[in-house]
Parts: sequence; C-alpha cells; structure tokens
Amino acid sequence: MFKTMDEPVCLISSDSEGRLCVMKKAKEILDGITQPVIVVSVVGLYRTGKSYLMNRLAGKQTGFALGSTIESKTKGIWMWCVPHPIKTGHTLVLLDTEGLGDVHKGDEKHDTWIFCLAVLLSSTLVYNSLGVIDNNALEKLHFVTELTENIQVKAQRGADDDDSAEFMRVFPSFIWSVRDFTLKLEKEGKAITADEYLESALALKAGSSSSIEKFNLPRRCLRHFFAERRCFVFPRPAGDDDLARMEELSETDLRPQFLQRAQEFCSYVFSSAKPKTLTGGRMLIGSALCSLAEVYVEAIRSGRIPCLENAVVSLAQIQNERAVEQGLQVYQSQVFESVCFPLDPSVLSDIHRKAETAAIDAFISISFNDTEQKAQLKLMEEIQTVYQELCGQNREECSNVCKLELTQVFTPLEEAVNDGSFMHPGGYTEYRDKLQSCTNEYRARTHKQMMSEEVLHEYLREKDQFVNNILLADQRLTEAEQYKEVERLKKEVLEQKNKSLEEMKQFQEQTLQDQKRTYEQHVTQLLERMEKESARAKEDNERVLDAKLREQRILMEEGFKERAAQMNVEIESLKGEMKNDDESKRSTLGMVVDGVGIAASLFLPGIIPKAAGIAVSYLSRFLDRKK
Repeated sequence: MFKTMDEPVCLISSDSEGRLCVMKKAKEILDGITQPVIVVSVVGLYRTGKSYLMNRLAGKQTGFALGSTIESKTKGIWMWCVPHPIKTGHTLVLLDTEGLGDVHKGDEKHDTWIFCLAVLLSSTLVYNSLGVIDNNALEKLHFVTELTENIQVKAQRGADDDDSAEFMRVFPSFIWSVRDFTLKLEKEGKAITADEYLESALALKAGSSSSIEKFNLPRRCLRHFFAERRCFVFPRPAGDDDLARMEELSETDLRPQFLQRAQEFCSYVFSSAKPKTLTGGRMLIGSALCSLAEVYVEAIRSGRIPCLENAVVSLAQIQNERAVEQGLQVYQSQVFESVCFPLDPSVLSDIHRKAETAAIDAFISISFNDTEQKAQLKLMEEIQTVYQELCGQNREECSNVCKLELTQVFTPLEEAVNDGSFMHPGGYTEYRDKLQSCTNEYRARTHKQMMSEEVLHEYLREKDQFVNNILLADQRLTEAEQYKEVERLKKEVLEQKNKSLEEMKQFQEQTLQDQKRTYEQHVTQLLERMEKESARAKEDNERVLDAKLREQRILMEEGFKERAAQMNVEIESLKGEMKNDDESKRSTLGMVVDGVGIAASLFLPGIIPKAAGIAVSYLSRFLDRKK
C-alpha cells in the first residue's frame, strides 16, 4: 500500500520549452500503488471553483489550490491519491486540471491537450461551469468537439469501424457540475431532475444550416462519446466576500443547500465511479496509470495524436516486464526468508507453493494485456529455474549431512579394516556383523534425511573390494560358504540399489506433483483474470448498447428518424459482437489453457503426457464452478 498523501502533487506540467511532461514525484507515488485505481478528473473554465469539489472528495478542507483572483490558480494537472472511502482495496486518484480559457496563457492547444489527457486518464470526468447550461456554456465546451481530431482509437482505421462505440467503451462517465445555479428545475411547469435538465440542454435542433450544425455539434459529441451522463446543480455556497476565502470557511459558514448538494455529489462519485479500464475490460493499477500518462504525454511531445490502440501495446510491454520482475522478486524474497537447508522435500515444496502463489498474485495485479501469456510463461519458467536450483542445493546439502553422519559412524570400522583387524579366520563374520551394526546406526541417524540411501549405496559400492578381500582371506569358510556369501552380498547390493532408486522415485514424484501444481496455479489465476476482464468488457458493451438504444429513442422523439434508422447498423453490429464474444468464450479459454500447457511443458516436463487432459478437465471444473 502506498504512503498516504497529505497534499496533492503535480502529475503533468510543462518543461522549460513549454512541452508537457510527467513529474518524477508523482511517478514514484503511482508506481507504489498496486491496487486498482478509480480516477476522477475535474475540468472546466478557470475561476469556476473546480478545486473545491476535489478537496471535498479527498475529505479535506484544503489541498488543491482554490483561486479567487482573475488568474488560473492550478497549472497543469495535479494529483491526490487517497484510500477509497467505501471500496476496500481501491485507491481514489483525484486529478485537478488547469483552468481552461485563461487568456494569460495565450495557447489554446495547451488547453486542448489538458482536456484530452483528463478524458484519457480518468474513469469519471467532472466538467465544472458557472450559472446555467445554455448554448453559451456548451460553446465553451468546444474541446469535446475536437476529441476525434486529437484522440485516435486505432492505429489503422477500417471504413466500417464504429469509433463512437469504442470511444464510449474507454471514455469516462461524465458529470456536469453547475455552480452558482439560481434557476428552478422546472420544464413546462413541471419539476424536473438535474439529469433531465442536462438532457434537455443537449436536445438537438432540426435542420442543416451551418448555424444549426454549430448548435448541434457539442451536444451530439457529448451524447455520442459519453454513455453515462449525470448533472449536479449547486447553489451559491456563500456571499461574495466569503467566496474570496473559501479555504478558511468552515461548514457552518457555507449555505446548507450547497453542503447538501456537495454531499450528494460526493456520495454519487464514491458509489458510482468505476476503476479505470482500457479496451477489453483491462483494469489499471497505479503504476499502469503512470505508464499510460507517460505514453500519452510522449505522443503529444512528439507531435503525434494519442492513440488508444498504440497505448495498449506500449502499456502491455512496460507493465508485463515489470510484472515478471516483481513476481520473481516476490518469489525469491519469500523463499529465501523461509529456506534453511537441509529440508524435507515436502517442506521445501510447501515453501515453493506459498511463494509461487504470492508471486502469481503480484504478477496478475501488475500485468496488462498479456494476450499470448508470454509474460506469465516467462515468470513460470524463471520461478521453475530458481526452484530447481533450490532443490539441487537441498539435495546437495542433504547429501553432505548424510556423508558427515556416515563418516562419523563408519570411521571406526574403516580404521579396523585398514589395521587388518579382520584378516584372520572368522574375520569376515566379525566384519559383516560390524558393517550391519554401522548400517543400522547410520539409518537411525538419517532416516528423515533425503539422500540417505543414495549416500549409503555409493559408500557400500565403493567398499565392495574390501568386503571381497576379507571374504577371500577368511579360511574358516568353505568354498561353498564363500559362494553362498557372494550371492548374498549381490542380493544386498541389489536391495540397497532399489532403496536408493525408491528414494529417487519419491523425489521425482514430488517434482512432478510440484510441476502439475505450478501449472494449475498459473492456469487458475489466468482463467480468473480472463473471466473478470470478460465480465468488465461485457459490462462495457452493455453500457454502450444501452446508450445507443437510448440515443436512438431520443432521436426518434426529436424527429431525426433518418439518423435513428442509421443507428440500426451500429446497434446490430454491437449486438453481433457481443453474441460472438459469448459463443466463443469457452473455445477461447480452451485455446489459452492448451497453449499455456504446451508452452509450459518445455520447462515442466512432468505435465507433457498429461497436459491435454489436465487442460480439458481443469477448464471444465473452472467453468462449472463459475455457473
């Protein structure tokens, strides 16, 4: 969790050459946020009280600078990250933008880019204005009419592409905040809501003259680009003299009606603003939001138009490299904290399992658009490499412990052999009894150690010649007895070898079990992430479809029957896309699981003969669990 911010910091500013840039301190803060981010931006003309609303959302009286002079107080885009007050596990990122239309700047393109960045980075966009929503207010919102000129959906656009649907999917929800509102919310003598007031103001005029087109353009753009629209109207908060010192006023100094509207506004934002996502329902965390801001700002600095499709590609590369690095770091950190060799293989396996689970969680939270699972497979392979090295170190350490015990137990026997203590009649029987006694003692000391039988097997094999020499030197034994003893020794050697092989078999079975579990852990997390992204994408499509159906109905009511009929193509295309997504869901998941299994088998050989079966059965169990 990131360190709580006591005050806002500048996210995007201008360098000495007047070009936009992302500020280092803000980057460091966002990089430390591993939770999904809900991004609320406020835009509007300068001196309209934008910053006050953001301070309210942050739960503070002061923070974002409040301007009471004729100049814009906020410069660039400022950021304040706070824990979300009602959505646990989410961070609320508040962006306060430079006031638009400040004549002292003399650079209208700068205002355009500030507005575009606010749209591109936020999940909820608040537009703040004074007075009423009339034609003059909508003309001042001319930036919305320039969005298609300054934001590109795809790098290569097809002739039949419906850009409005794609814009609706990724653009934020829209809230129009009207300050110092003095009118009655009535229409034709009937009370209306603030939302109805907004929609009434966005009604189109019939006709095709240039003046009517100019009138309709901002209204049409708002209706086409923002699927969710809300409106809040605020009465004047205090008298003129008090407005100049808003930061100093307590709630008792503000008018009750204003406070009530402010509370309603905050409650709506807290409950309704969604996490920031990009195409396909892919949710962003703090570091991804930072990378996204850098990608867009770099495009603007380079004289290019920010492109949503290119941003997804760039963001995927940045985030997935970071996700692999972070996942591996989490794994190594947890493993190295817990490992103290020698260990029972099952204990090491359990440490590996817990560390790998934490690593996958870290990877999933950071990774983005890993459509071919290359990044996840890389993490899987790197973790497996580290684990195999740990297993090798553990075997070596276990072997060293066993060799030390063996040396302590068998040294007296070896000294007796070297002294010739058994080179006399009956000496072989004495040696055999001593050897059995030492073997029993060694096994008693090392019965819980891996590699104990392997070490004993190697030791006895090396001492074969000594045994044979003592046997041949024992003249008390007849030739038949010696032959019988040789056969018994061969049998013992074979039994010892089998014990060693059984020990290795148990280790191999543990390895195969670990590999299968690794595969299942990664596939589980992958499927769950794909399910969540699919659900969010479906929700986005349903939201866009509802918006288009609503727009079609309104167009019919306003008399634009031809345009309403034209929307049938867009609506049917979207319905077809949604149907195809639903029908192909299982096959898509199946192909992904199979692909991961085949690729993973290159470094998880234990799943090769079972990969296809595991994939099918695992996918079935997963989908059944989701029903």
